[in-house]
Amino acid sequence: MAEGQQKKVLQLDGETLTLAEMMIIHDDLCTLEVTEEAWTRIREGRAVVDRIIESGEVVYGINTGFGNFASVVIAPDKLKTLQENLIRSHAAGIGRPLPPERVRMLLALRINVLCKGFSGISEKTLHQLLEAYNKGCLSYVPEKGTVGASGDLAPLAHLALGLLGEGKMWDPVTEKFDKAMTVLEKNGLRPLHLKAKEGLALINGTQFITAFASEACFRARTLARSADIIGALTLEALKGSPKAFSACIHAARPHVGQQLVATRLRTLLHSEDPQGFRSEIYESHKYCSRVQDSYTLRCMPQVHGVTWDTITFCKSMIETEINSATDNPMVFADTNSIMSGGNFHGEYPAKACDYLAIAVHELANISERRIERLINQGLSGLPAFLVKDGGLHSGFMIAHCTAAALTSENKTLVHPGSSDTISTSAGKEDHVSMGGWAARKCLEVVTNVETVLAIELLAACQAIDFLRPLRSTEPLEKLHELVRSKVATWDQDRFMNPDIEAATELIRSGAVWEAVKPFLNNAGIDLD
Repeated sequence: MAEGQQKKVLQLDGETLTLAEMMIIHDDLCTLEVTEEAWTRIREGRAVVDRIIESGEVVYGINTGFGNFASVVIAPDKLKTLQENLIRSHAAGIGRPLPPERVRMLLALRINVLCKGFSGISEKTLHQLLEAYNKGCLSYVPEKGTVGASGDLAPLAHLALGLLGEGKMWDPVTEKFDKAMTVLEKNGLRPLHLKAKEGLALINGTQFITAFASEACFRARTLARSADIIGALTLEALKGSPKAFSACIHAARPHVGQQLVATRLRTLLHSEDPQGFRSEIYESHKYCSRVQDSYTLRCMPQVHGVTWDTITFCKSMIETEINSATDNPMVFADTNSIMSGGNFHGEYPAKACDYLAIAVHELANISERRIERLINQGLSGLPAFLVKDGGLHSGFMIAHCTAAALTSENKTLVHPGSSDTISTSAGKEDHVSMGGWAARKCLEVVTNVETVLAIELLAACQAIDFLRPLRSTEPLEKLHELVRSKVATWDQDRFMNPDIEAATELIRSGAVWEAVKPFLNNAGIDLD
């Protein structure tokens, strides 16, 4: 966040949090507040829990043990200890800690779910969660340990543990982990003192899976848009034809994503329509003898399109999960009752992550093959590996190897994590989602695809340079100009990693999309 920039205030109500707002949270661009309507639901839900405690009624999660100990009744004077023991015992995760941006998402998601009023949390405890978030005091949460049913118990227990003043916590002043109690005291915060039901309310949910899924889906949408633009530039560099993107072809197979991608490609490439853009590169070869292009060029609408449709489907599922009550048991103030169910099961977000990974990976599959066509002199007619004085210089030879390595790595990562299950908790939890692994590897797939597309973008720009003085269409020239503002033409071999990193950031930040967005907007294209 830029120095002096004012953070926006994001109002949470448990109903309307979006994927875009999740990325505002990720980037630490907001503080959180809870709406008055949500506070009312929270008070009403807590009143139900308090009534049950006063009546002595035995209800799971309030005055009983957990999981296989559900039949063990806990004495009233032990209820506070019960909740704290739950947090300590369940904080059994291992592995690298999540970076602060993902812990922010995790905490915000849990606060949002508590706003629905089905958890039985108290106002005081929720106020403390908000204070911790707004001051940037974030618990140490290891990345491994959840099986994604009964919620993401281990990571959410670690999230709660730091707020109890135990374990470690991110210090926003030193930007390092320190003892949780030290960080809380330094920032004027008090540790949580949990009441009945509150420990369970903090850890029963799918927010670990959903945090990763939110970031992966948002970045997938950005890179899918970029893939269309980069693919168009590659087609230009390889002297391909835009005819395969004619509207009549795609109207005959009217998948939404396919038609959207074809429309984008038609708009970016050469058009004989007076309202369209002209390309000197296309004009130079439009009467050549080539009948049709390779599949990686000609079939972009069909391949990119199904990726876009899958991302759209997953976005809907993830945004529903973001605003879903995933507790057990659930408190219903309208009927003054508490009921056990299975909303904690992570199968929905787990499947969304697996679908998303498979779909997004296909963009790397097709991009890597386009890179091969760009660097292969026999396929492109351009200098081998896109460099002058080949032999003395290697050009894009190993950059392509990097793209191939990441694409191959993804082929293992896209095996569905949610296709597995292992019975836990002495057979009580006998089917689990494995959504934590599905979510973590989904984000890894997205990261790999961003890099593969970045390498294609660099290769396509280098190929365009070899076609000078011919010019492409105005939007594609804008893209080329953007890349060249960050990465110089490859005149001779140099350290390539910084170039790949710079191009990757252009994709991830949305700069590639923003460079051509005005041209698509002026053409009246649905920008979604």
